[in-house]
Amino acid sequence: MQKKTLLDGQKIQITIKRLCHQLIENHDDFANTVLIGIQPRGIFLADRIQQELQIILKNKKILKGNLDITFFRDDFRRKDGLVTASSNSIDFIIEGKKVILIDDVLWTGRTIRAALDALLAYGRPEKVELLVLIDRRFSRHLPIEPDYIGHKVDSLNSQQVKVTWASEGAEDKVILLSEKQ
Repeated sequence: MQKKTLLDGQKIQITIKRLCHQLIENHDDFANTVLIGIQPRGIFLADRIQQELQIILKNKKILKGNLDITFFRDDFRRKDGLVTASSNSIDFIIEGKKVILIDDVLWTGRTIRAALDALLAYGRPEKVELLVLIDRRFSRHLPIEPDYIGHKVDSLNSQQVKVTWASEGAEDKVILLSEKQ
């Protein structure tokens, strides 16, 4: 496998700060806006976004939840063996709120479609926006585009984008994996 680093340490932190400032520009003090991290990988980015927003906005409470989409995916029955779901942790109503869905990598759009379906169990939001760290833009199966993008990458379907986080015991890093030719 060939590895190419797309983002790491300081570049990821700068990207997160930029995304937070874009969010503040559009959502002001977050009085009517909530963050929802998509399980399993989007929750790490959602945590970082929430922490940074609280620093910038001087410890203003930013509501954040984690959304499991396992049984809303269109491919969950195709997996061999038992499917294990993560737990949801959304302890607030999203009815009439602006929701920012957060995921680490946007590829085909199927995860986001499933998240939109799962989100409706918590109410009808006023508006839903999408924030992603990495946008693999030329591989969509569904017409879904992010509102906030950390980094765009043009990749082949055979390539893989892997995001690791310091909070998982690794380092903050985004790499593009390719098979050796």
